[in-house]
Amino acid sequence: MSIPSPRGDREKLITSLTPQLRRHLKIRAFEHGMDIQDATEHAIKAWYTTDTVPEVDTSGAKTWGTFLPSGEPDEFKSVCAQRGVTYVQGLAQALTLWLDAHPSPTKPLVAQPVVRVIIANQKGGVGKTFISSGIAQALAEAGHRVLLVDYDPQGHLTAELGFEDLMYEDDVETLMMHMDGSAKGDIHDLLVALDQERFGERLHLLPASDDAFLRDVALSKVSFSEAALERALEPLELDYDIIIIDGPPSLGLNMDTALYYVRRREGELADRSGLISPVWANRASHRAVRLLKRQKDDLCHKGRITVDYLGLIINAYDSRRGKLVRENREQWEKSASPSVLAVIGDLKEGREASDGEIPLLEYAPDSEHAQAMRDLAKELAV
Repeated sequence: MSIPSPRGDREKLITSLTPQLRRHLKIRAFEHGMDIQDATEHAIKAWYTTDTVPEVDTSGAKTWGTFLPSGEPDEFKSVCAQRGVTYVQGLAQALTLWLDAHPSPTKPLVAQPVVRVIIANQKGGVGKTFISSGIAQALAEAGHRVLLVDYDPQGHLTAELGFEDLMYEDDVETLMMHMDGSAKGDIHDLLVALDQERFGERLHLLPASDDAFLRDVALSKVSFSEAALERALEPLELDYDIIIIDGPPSLGLNMDTALYYVRRREGELADRSGLISPVWANRASHRAVRLLKRQKDDLCHKGRITVDYLGLIINAYDSRRGKLVRENREQWEKSASPSVLAVIGDLKEGREASDGEIPLLEYAPDSEHAQAMRDLAKELAV
């Protein structure tokens, strides 16, 4: 999702875009030293002057928005109407033309840091642990090296993967000790591997520990506490392609450290690392996301950083629950920022896998839940 530019008055164009086109646009714009919204503006103007453009496959397109010069969104819609194409098809044609005209430079991209994603919502019970674990499993199944960090003091992720006993071991260093600088050993020693064959020894867990409930208090005594998680995890980053953090169901210093960790680093592609929020189709989730977004924006303003909001996942959705549920889903989907990455139904397989302390993709690999996780993993594929 691109953001407004200070260069003159701009208006938002909201339409839809396929994940593949969005990813290609993001990478190619970066390669050519351009902002995504500028690349989109140039693409649309070039499309106006091109008479015959082949139809583009737009299946799987999801809500997406960008900012164009004042009046440009209306002109784009007018030209789409004249050509008899939808806004989604018109944008897809324009961006495809631009990508064809702007191939990747022969000079390679600057090396990108490990992908870092926090699954967070300060409202509990919306499926943060389920989403974190499922996406990580799907990424590992696809061949990526993945680290899951149980950053929720409640430790549900650790317990649901069958490692609850590790949370209460005595005389063992913890993530908190590596964050406050009191640890003496190697943080690699805290990791455990999920040994299922489908993960190919590529999926590791950094378990929760019982001192995590005191993390906010402990962090208040740490110098530059926002960077405490980054300092702790830095020794692990070269070992993984992506790090998934199961966030805490609260705001405060604990959340600030996680948001700071997933900020966009110097030279990193936009919308590569960042924040994903599972939500329900209800008013409470709308309020919770507003509060989380306010904390993120405040951290970005004061720290002069950028944390990309990668999107929302509507979880446990069931249209039979009534009109208000359907209306809340529609409200989520009409928002271009953050956009909805997926809608996951209220299915039994996830609950059964959690209760049985078995990874979802091992328990029900052919289920709708498992396929939803694979689709989400493609959004984060590195």
